[in-house]
Amino acid sequence: MPRRPRILPPVYLLVAIILMVALPLAFPIRQLAWCPARWLGLAPVAIGLMFGAPAARIFVKRKTAIRPGDVSTTLVTDGPFRFSRNPMYVGMVCLLAGVAIGLGSISPWFVIPLFIVAISLRIIPVEEAMLREAFGEPYREYQLRVRRWI
Repeated sequence: MPRRPRILPPVYLLVAIILMVALPLAFPIRQLAWCPARWLGLAPVAIGLMFGAPAARIFVKRKTAIRPGDVSTTLVTDGPFRFSRNPMYVGMVCLLAGVAIGLGSISPWFVIPLFIVAISLRIIPVEEAMLREAFGEPYREYQLRVRRWI
């Protein structure tokens, strides 16, 4: 059985946000947007919440594991899971994009690919291995039908 990740996705998200805020202060490359335009960052934050929060609610409603490394009791393939096998992570990336827009600088954008790589290498493989083990062929068919991200 795959090992539970030591660092959970919300920690990656928090570290990413802290880096995004710190980078423009430490390395101010270039300001892209000024105050009024930076409010546009609320749109991707809202999209991220609208995509990720319902996914989390489905897990709670179905009483299945939401924490990476815990054993799932139900294979969820409806709701936002029709479009992405990882809608919560897609929501987190949208939220990070909104933060980057809100900060208005180039440097926060460098953090988003690092977040995606970290989640793709450290979290998703563990989850997918556990789901293959728990659900077998139905999960493999789901993997063929639905993309990992979007």
